[in-house]
Amino acid sequence: MAERNLAAARLDRFKNITPKAVRLSEAHLIKRESLPGGGRLPLVIQPGAADVDLIEWATAHRAEIESELLDHGALLFRNFKLKPAADFERFAAALCPALFTDNGEHPRQNVSGKVYTPIFYPPDKKVLWHNENSFNHDWPVKIWFCCVQPAARGGETPLADSRKLYDQLAPSIRQRFSDKQVMYVRNYGRGPGLDWRTVFKTEDRAEVERQCRAARMAFEWTDGDGLRTRAVRPAVVKHPKTGQLVWFNQAQHWHIACLDAATRKALTSVFREADLPRTCYYGDGTVIEDSVMEEILALYQQLEVSFAWQERDILMLDNLLTAHARNPFAGARQLLVAMGGMLSYTAV
Repeated sequence: MAERNLAAARLDRFKNITPKAVRLSEAHLIKRESLPGGGRLPLVIQPGAADVDLIEWATAHRAEIESELLDHGALLFRNFKLKPAADFERFAAALCPALFTDNGEHPRQNVSGKVYTPIFYPPDKKVLWHNENSFNHDWPVKIWFCCVQPAARGGETPLADSRKLYDQLAPSIRQRFSDKQVMYVRNYGRGPGLDWRTVFKTEDRAEVERQCRAARMAFEWTDGDGLRTRAVRPAVVKHPKTGQLVWFNQAQHWHIACLDAATRKALTSVFREADLPRTCYYGDGTVIEDSVMEEILALYQQLEVSFAWQERDILMLDNLLTAHARNPFAGARQLLVAMGGMLSYTAV
């Protein structure tokens, strides 16, 4: 009897204890590691404890994330509990309040216009490496991709370090592009690709011409309600925060020699060179040699880093430091895209 009374008294003491919140060490909330095989691109950031709120943590550690992004060039946030469509924009906005809302190249995904889907490209073809919007006068410094549904096979987003590309390119090629720059020539409404009404978001030709002048593009109206633009842009820029020189362009994304043989044959059998949907030259209008583009492509392939997407992954890129591509895929694949921190070539 006495023993039962003693046990009851002890139980009463425990019942009267007021629970106190225990704050986990910040160091244990988040884990950082490399992908299997090592390498610095991307840095993988994962929760170190259950129920870590990614948006809350990112808001409190924005400066730290920015520093890691400048160091690595790409951050992969993995295994966090979030609703991709609902939470993705909030996460990106926590790190960059000025998200891009005026993109005629990418279909909008939500009412706010700050989240997009990738442009359509045949799933059996590879989208070659590029720095987003570097053919335009204005482009995003930061890009986010959110995986809603990974492809059944393939569909990775390969990355390449733009600093290493600049450092490892043959000095003669690097100097030629630095001196001459790149001329991007685009024909809207001819063959694959978007028409000018979609990209410029207007039916008014005068407004299109105004936008072209503002973007420092030459333009001409062509037969069949077509539009041709020419834009000369740098191929090499200095990062505004790190001061590093980076290979920053889309020459390999536009040059016809970089297309697969079947696509190249199909286009050249239908279009004159001047009428190709997209092509590029040196900035003075001279031809970029196929052999030069082959050397550039080989270096991209050598430096490429890929990983398999997982549902709810968020990949954050510094657009100047890291180029991205897309591998062919099979099955349904859904990614969301956000961009922010717009800069122009006059700022670098």
